[in-house]
Amino acid sequence: MAANQRLFHCRKALTYIAVALVLMSVGHPLHSQDHDEQSRPVAVVSQVEDFEVNGRGNAAQWKNTDWIDLNQRDDQRTQYKSRFKVLYSRTGIYFLLDGTDSRLTASLGDFDDLWTEDVYEFFLWTDDQHSIYFEYEISPLNKELPILIPNVGGQFLGWRPWHYEGQRKTRKEVFIRRETEDAESAIVGWSAEVFVPFELLKPLGNVPPEPGSRWRANVYRMDHDTQPTIGWDWSRVGKSFHEFQKFGTFVFE
Repeated sequence: MAANQRLFHCRKALTYIAVALVLMSVGHPLHSQDHDEQSRPVAVVSQVEDFEVNGRGNAAQWKNTDWIDLNQRDDQRTQYKSRFKVLYSRTGIYFLLDGTDSRLTASLGDFDDLWTEDVYEFFLWTDDQHSIYFEYEISPLNKELPILIPNVGGQFLGWRPWHYEGQRKTRKEVFIRRETEDAESAIVGWSAEVFVPFELLKPLGNVPPEPGSRWRANVYRMDHDTQPTIGWDWSRVGKSFHEFQKFGTFVFE
């Protein structure tokens, strides 16, 4: 047990060193224009054994991982809160996305324009040598939009996955929280739990990640209770969620 504890603390120390190196890094040419890069958020992603998702986020693997708050983009026009957790395994990356809400706006199906209704989103820029990243959206109806984005000079378009089945397909569930267990009681929030297999991210570079690897990433939420709509982000971007040079950083433990 003592040897295991020493190994655990050693890995933790190496992870914190890696985070410090990220914060001190100058950056690569693709994001050299982001002069504020050193102030971008960094999240340490712990490695776990694979587990099943159910939308509630009550698997034991989540218990030792802290929530990360999303920041409202619209001058605090709502009291709703948004947050997420992230983990990874040998086979893929897990997200738990959670927020308070009292009215859900959702009617669309898989691969529709989910961002036009209530949605959680995350973007994974695994290799900052190339302006190609993965975007994922999920709605309160458990409908999804997984797409690969080539972003060339600010012009971008999403490409749907091919042979989206078997080991290449995501696993995801949504849970709608209510005041009581009565299905007719008031809605108080919703959460989504998503597993993205590394097989789906091929042939992006730096996949699968190894301990010490880093990906640029961002996490978002959109809510349509009011007009104009309200948004949240983890790493602050401008008008477009596709300002990938402003993404934060995941450091894999």
